[in-house]
This record gives sequence, C-alpha cells and structure tokens, in this order.
Amino acid sequence: MEKIYTYEQLYTFSTAVFEKIGCSKKDADIAAKTLLSADIRGVDSHGVARLSGYIRLWEVQRVNATPKITITHETPSTAVVDGDAGLGLVVAPYAMQVAIDKAKNVGTGWVSVKNSNHFGIAGYHAMMALPHDMIGIAMTNASALVAPTFSVERMLGTNPIAVAIPAGTEPAFVADFATTTAANGKLEILQRKNADAPTGWIQTKEGRSSTNANELKNGGSLLPLGGDREHSSHKGYALGAIVDIFSAVLSGANYGPWVPPFPAYVPMPENMPGEGIGHFFGAMRIDAFRTAEEFKQHMDNWIKRFRSAKTVAGEEKVIIPGDPEREMEAERMKEGIPLVNAVAEDLQALAQRFSLVFS
Repeated sequence: MEKIYTYEQLYTFSTAVFEKIGCSKKDADIAAKTLLSADIRGVDSHGVARLSGYIRLWEVQRVNATPKITITHETPSTAVVDGDAGLGLVVAPYAMQVAIDKAKNVGTGWVSVKNSNHFGIAGYHAMMALPHDMIGIAMTNASALVAPTFSVERMLGTNPIAVAIPAGTEPAFVADFATTTAANGKLEILQRKNADAPTGWIQTKEGRSSTNANELKNGGSLLPLGGDREHSSHKGYALGAIVDIFSAVLSGANYGPWVPPFPAYVPMPENMPGEGIGHFFGAMRIDAFRTAEEFKQHMDNWIKRFRSAKTVAGEEKVIIPGDPEREMEAERMKEGIPLVNAVAEDLQALAQRFSLVFS
C-alpha cells in the first residue's frame, strides 16, 4: 500500500528533522531540497526513504550537523574540499558551487571531496551547472557492496556517475547511473515488496548468480554493470574504479573496501586510509569551447535526431537520458509523491522521536 504526500509536506518535515539534529536553517533547507530531488525524479531509493538512515548516522556521531566545510588545497581550476563529516546533502552542493565558480573564472572547475557522507542522487549536483550554460559532472564512491569481475570480495560501491548537458528549446540531457547493474536502493525496494531480483544483479558469497533480493545479507555482492564477463562486467568494474579513484584517491577520502558503510549499525572498516566518503565534481563552461547559443542549437538538433531514430517494433520512441525523470518530476509535483508503508512508518517514527507531526 502507498500513501500520497505533496512535495511541500515532505520538504517541511525533512527540513524540521534536519533542524532538530542541529543543522542551521540554511543547511536544513539545502539538505531537504537535495534529498527530495530524488523523490520528485522517481529515484525513490535515495529520497526520504533514506532520511532515517542519515539520522542514525548522526546518532552514532558519524555525521556532523554543523560542519565547517573548507577548501584545503586549490589552483585556479581545481580544489580539494574537506566536508568535516557533514551531511553529503550539504557538502556536495557546496563543492559543486566551488567547481562552478572556478569555471566562471577560468573555463572549467574540478573539485574532489573528502570527509563527507552519502550525497543523495548524483544528478542533482550535476544539474546545478545547467543554469550557468555549463556542463556538470558529479560522482561519488560508496560503501563496498560490489565484487570486481572474477571476485567474490566486496571492493567497490555502486559509484554513480552523472553528467548534465544544457540544450536550447529541448530539455537538458541528464545521464545519472550507477556503475553496477542495479543500485543497492533498488534491491532495498524489492526487499520491501518481498520480490525477487532480476538475474545479473547479484551473486552469492560463493560467486553464483542469485535472484534473492536479500543476498547481500547472506554475504553476497552486487555485480558491476554488465553482470558477468560475457556481458562486459569488466567495463562496469572499470567505471566504478574510475569513480573511486577520482572521488577518493585524489582527495584523501577512503576508497575501495574502506569506504564507510551507510547503515549506522555496520562496523567501520579497519585501517581506513582516508577520511569519510569521497566525491568528485566538474563544471565546464560551454563558451570555453564554442558559443553557448551555437552549442545549444546543435544539442537541440542532436536530441531531435535521436528522438526520431527508427525504433524496434512495438517500442514507442527513443528516449534521451533525463526524459523519464523529468516527466516524473512534472507528474509528482502536480499529483504528489507516493511513499510505501515502510517508508511512511519510518517517517512517523522520526516524527515521534523529534516531537514533530507527520501525516
């Protein structure tokens, strides 16, 4: 069963919860907007469904509600940001803004982040560049749930990549995807529904294919994009590794199997080589390459041509990355955001915990 909530209801409640743990009004506003960008775009696994998880991290002192976010090293086009263990929902927009400001000055900006936490959906941060006629790039490493090709050991996270590219009269191109066959959040949704996972998503602790959505709890692992070697899982493994290196080896965050786990009850890895979770952001000014007007005209042409591509029999049309999320956002801002009972119950528990109202 599901119940429908308006964006404003969930925004008001989320903001209040973040303020209750000590966030400033400004940071609570940023965190709530970042979080809810997932719900309105249909990425239910990364929205308010994770709010209680952030609070549990705060309760065990792994999230700092009042971080002093600093730039620890920089050049005209690059920077390293220390998130001071703050909410990734706040640290990441700060870092992306640094990248945008550098791009305004010198054409491109590149920022690697350490000492942060889970930052919501990568697409939100990449899309911050769009109003500035810039291409935005965002990626993050995550706790190790993914076995490299040929391995049974968890070494990488789902490590998403997002790229947002402005267009003219057409909607922006926004690609936002995990480097695994499926994000862990999709498994969590299947678990709530007591449903099986498709073949190619996960493997047992012995390395055999599994459709058990709870396989990770049994010591299994997620699989890189492709699923197996015959379907090019080595390419998904390579993409995940690139994200890990850019986000963490470059910044001084934890990498590989040492990335802190999202569930607060999971013990922290031993002998951690860095600080917190790492992110990586880029902003490229279009007019550093060609005029923005000319580029966007050609992006419109690119998009229209791909939309008109001949389709497989029975399929309606070719979609452009970002189309499903954009359509979902329009629908949910108008019709509301559905929450499954388990998520609504989590929010009710938070309301009781902080003497708030959630209905």
